Order: sequence, then structure tokens, then C-alpha cells
Amino acid sequence: MPAASKKKSTPATELRKASQSSQSSVGEPSVLGTTEKGKLHKRSRSGCFTCRLRRKKCDEAHPSCGACSNLCVKCEYKRPSWWGNADQRRIQKERIKNKIKQTKMNERNGSLTDPLGRSRSIAVTSPLTPEYEFNRPLYAEPYDLFSSHMPAPGMSQIVYGPYGPYEIDVKTERQTYINDVPLRHDSSISTFSTFAPPQLNAPLPTFPSEDMFREEYFGQLPTLEGIDPTLYDPTMEDQTFSTLQSNIPVDDHDRPLLDHFIHNVLRLIFPVSEAHQRGHARAETILQALETNKCYLHCCLSVSAIHLKTTEGLVGEQIDHDIMRHRYEAISQLCQALGQDIDHQEILDATLAMIFFHCSVGPSDDYLPDIPWFDHFQAASNLVNRLGLPAQMLDCDGTYMAPPFSMTLTSWIDILGSTMQGKTPQFAHTYRSKHLSGSSSGLSELMGCDDRVMYLISEIACLDALRAEGRVDDMSVCSHVSALGRQLEYTEPTEPALESPYSPVTGAIRPEILTRNMTTIFRIAARIYLCSLVPGFDRDQPSNLNLVSAITNALQYIPPGPNGFDRSLVWPLLIAGAFSAPTSEFRTVLAERAASLGDHADLGSFGRMYRLLQEVWRLNDDPVDPIYVPDATFCSSPLASPVLKQEPSSPGSDGSMGGREIKKQQVHWRDVMQRHGWHYLLI
Repeated sequence: MPAASKKKSTPATELRKASQSSQSSVGEPSVLGTTEKGKLHKRSRSGCFTCRLRRKKCDEAHPSCGACSNLCVKCEYKRPSWWGNADQRRIQKERIKNKIKQTKMNERNGSLTDPLGRSRSIAVTSPLTPEYEFNRPLYAEPYDLFSSHMPAPGMSQIVYGPYGPYEIDVKTERQTYINDVPLRHDSSISTFSTFAPPQLNAPLPTFPSEDMFREEYFGQLPTLEGIDPTLYDPTMEDQTFSTLQSNIPVDDHDRPLLDHFIHNVLRLIFPVSEAHQRGHARAETILQALETNKCYLHCCLSVSAIHLKTTEGLVGEQIDHDIMRHRYEAISQLCQALGQDIDHQEILDATLAMIFFHCSVGPSDDYLPDIPWFDHFQAASNLVNRLGLPAQMLDCDGTYMAPPFSMTLTSWIDILGSTMQGKTPQFAHTYRSKHLSGSSSGLSELMGCDDRVMYLISEIACLDALRAEGRVDDMSVCSHVSALGRQLEYTEPTEPALESPYSPVTGAIRPEILTRNMTTIFRIAARIYLCSLVPGFDRDQPSNLNLVSAITNALQYIPPGPNGFDRSLVWPLLIAGAFSAPTSEFRTVLAERAASLGDHADLGSFGRMYRLLQEVWRLNDDPVDPIYVPDATFCSSPLASPVLKQEPSSPGSDGSMGGREIKKQQVHWRDVMQRHGWHYLLI
């Protein structure tokens, strides 16, 4: 037995020696070529771009690392050109996955080909492989399920090489890094043996390296119906957040504010975007900005202190001091960067955060001093123009090139914020051009309303501003209202029936259905806003009552509660509520949904919107005594009392007095805001 064992292990030993000698002989020219340059290659901290994406350790060889050489891709340390295009990114991913699969199949069929020749081919051609041409059609090699298996006896006449039977143990290790911090380590061992041929129906072994390129690194894909939400691993997200959180430079006494922002405020900011993007990509982007943008960091810490004060009921000078300290520090950092005329993109991000983050937190009666949102937005508009973002958005068609996120957020604030002030949007011409070209600005995925409806709301705001300035007469207003009404009809879907956003299979939110339902509510609210511009508009007219009722019915298809999306419908709820009748069912439904929000009903834009509506209802719904103006009073002296206010003694007293009844003038919601000095951005 010992002799037999020794004889059996000899071929495997000789094969390992031959393989090692062949690898060393092939690797020599590469080493010599590197040293002959006389200048050593400077190593980076995290490896090349491809290895970082695959989360593999990079040997950083020059001019191409070993992984890129094996995959026949160009080794780059900066962001490659194909990364900016979703279609090219998908092609590159498929190409690399096919190469990995082909390499694994070649390793299993190593006895059928010359391993020395294959190694020489890879070593010689890989460093000189040109950059991939994306316009060239990709022909995938035919995939055979049994091609990686050793043939069964008697089924083939293939002549094998001179090697005897042997065993190979392959150990695969996977190390996950985020910002050079080790996060996860996986190890697996696979044994390949030629002593016993596998069965023909045996499945192929699974290699961990085949799924290194996860979908999140090649762009977010829409959530598909039928995907089990339990497949999402929240522990990985928590680990990622914890790692990013540890890299944020913050003082020890401000660490609780940072923790509160990450765990309690972050999920409130972009609920619709998080529904579209699994893996919380937007939240990770915010955490990365906190690490590098000081102004952004202080803005978020101030917002965190506001949320902590209102939700925990903290009262005292310390919490107010924290709010104002970080608010002042954010403004100081912003002014310093503006004075130096540097970091325009970071300044824009921080300025938009000062505007938008405050819409998610804070009470409606905040007494602490702050700069109004429209002053911040004026500075943001100047930065947008300096960065040339409107031109970049016009160049993006929304299919292959994603619009800049800062410009998408700016458009959201600009369009709905202009209705708060009755002014023309700053970038109305850009939205008009996007509407004519039929291209997207990313608003649907960010805030839930179709881009075309948002473009038309911008046009309605322009008409509102022109009417307020007296630049158009009543006939022109009616003509424009009719034209914009037809444009709103064109945005209606072919199947207007609404359906539940929850998947009947898994119970998960279907973002496409959710966006369609939210767009319907925005579209109806836009029509109410448009009709309110018509001279003589009355909230009690049948057409308006039907529109408000339609919004009430559509709300049942929007998830309520703290984890719902009512806080993303602040603007349409404001428009519908401001023009609702006292007996409208909308008010009852809105009160019920506000109660389901709990403490969140008093915070942010939703709380401010509800407070404004209650004040509008109080002014417009109070019963008043009828006011009569006798006909004779119009001919009397101006010193005489022109109005006689009387209680009618009987139903027939109208005719006996020979006068006419004067209806009470409705107070506009925008006038109520100005009267109370409420600088609300209700989006």
C-alpha cells in the first residue's frame, strides 16, 4: 500500500512542478520588461478600477494587472469612459462575465489543450489588448452544458494528453473592502479530480467569481415584480453605513447628532428615490458627501438637531445652541468657499441641502432665525448657471445619459417653489425645451411625478405670474388655460384605472405603479391649479368638486402612515385642500391620513401644509351674516354709510328690500402665507 500510494501521487507532483516551471518561464518577460524601464511603477492604495468593482485584490502589475490581463480588458486606475454610459456599462459587464465563464471552462478542460500554449497566449496578448470597441457587435460563444465535463467512457474518441490522473485543490478567497477597510472575508475550497469522471447530468460547480459584478455597480435596474424582498440583506447595508459613518470627521460631542441623522433623518429625505433604487444608493451618496463636504456636514448636523428637538421634545438652550451653531458654521463655510471661488459643485450640493433637508424636519412654528429658502435658491441658481447644468440637462435624453442629480433636485425646487411665490421658474425655458423634446429630467424617479406633468406645472406657474403682473388679459388667460388643459390630457395613460402599488406575489412596493398613482394625483392637482386662474373661479362649482373628489379617490392607492408616501404629496394635497369645499370628503380623508402619520404629521412640509390649510379653512369657511346693498345707497352722498348690514327677518325680505347679496371674497392660500410671514417651501 505505501508503494502504491507513492506511485499514485507521483503524476500529480510532477504536474505541479511542470506547471510552476511553465508559469515562471512565462512570467519572466513581463518582469524584465518592467524593470528595463528604470522606473518602478507607483502602487495605488486600492488597485485598478476593474479590481475595485469586482472587490478583488489587485496585484497592480504594470502596464496591466494580472486580473485585467486574464480578462483581456484595459487596466485603468481612473474612471473609464464606458462607465458613464449605461448601455456600454452593461456590454462591458457581460463581456467580463463571459470571459470569466470561459476561463473557468478552460481550466476544467485543461487536459484537452496545451496549458503552456494557453498561458503564453494570455501573457503575450493581454497587456497589448486594445480598448474594447463598443460599436462592434458582440458574438457570444455558444454555451454547452456538458462542455466542462470529462467525457464518459465509450462516448467519444478524444485522445487525452500524456498526463495521468491527478487531483487539484483550488482555494478561492474573496475579500470585500470599502475605503480600504476590510468588511467581509469569504473562503471556499473546490477539488477537481480526474480519477472518477463525473456523471453527464451533474450540474456545473458554482464559482463565486462569476457574480462579482453585481447589478448595483453597473447602474440601478427597476424593481421587477415577483422578486422576493427577503433576498435583500439589511445587514450588508448596516455594515456599509457603519463603515461610511466611521470615516466622517466629526467631533465627539457632535457624534450623537450624526448618528441621529443617519438612523432617523436619512430615510425621510428621498422616499420615492429609495423605492426605485434598492440598496439605498442615494443614502450612500449623502454619507460620502458628509465625509468630504464640510458645509454639507454642518447643514446635516443642524437638521439632525432640529429633528431631535421636535421628535424627542427637547427644550432648552443647549439644543437651540447646537442648531444655530451648525447653521452658522454651514453658512460660514459656504461664504468662505464663495469668496475663494472654488468647489462650486460642493457649494451647490450644500446649498440645495439647506433648502431641501429642512422640508423633511422641523415644526411649522420654528422661531429660530434662518435665511429664507428663496434666498438660498437664488444663490443656487447662480451656481447652476456657472456650472452649465441647464445645458448638460438639455444634452441628456434620459435613456443613455442620466441628468445631473443636482440639476434634477434644482428643477424640483424651482418648479414647485415658483408656485409658492407666484413667480416664473428660474429655468422655465429649459423645462419648455425638455417638454418639446419629450426627454426626461429624472424627476419621476426622484419625487414621484412624471416629468411631463412637472413641465406643464412650470408652464402653469408662468401663466400665474403673468396674470398677477397684469401682462395678460382675461381672454388670453382663458385661451392659455384651454391649451394647457389639452396638454395635460395628453399626459394621461392609456389605462387610467389605478391599482395597488403592492405586489400581489411578494407584497413589496412596485415603484412603477407607485409613480403612476402619484402622477395621477399631481396631474389632477395641476388641473385644479390651472382652473383656479380662470376669472370668476369658485371652489363650489361642480367641475372643481369633481376634481377634488378624484384626488380623494386616488389617495386610497397611496400607502399611508410613517412608512408611506403622503409626505411626498404635499404640493397636490395643498392645492386640493385650498380649493376644497367645507363638506368635501377630502378634508376627512386628509385628517385620517395625518393621524396615521403620528408625530410626523406635525413635522416638515406636511405639518406646515396642514397648518396653512387649517388657517385657509378658518378664514374661508366661517359663516357670516348676509350683506345687502340697497339700490338707493349708490346714489347717496359719499359721506353716508354705503353698506347696511342687516339680519333678514323672513325668507322674503330679500325681495322687499330690493337689494342684492354680496358674497364673501375667498382668501388665497398664498396671501395667508404672506400675511403670517410663513416662508414655506411646500414640496
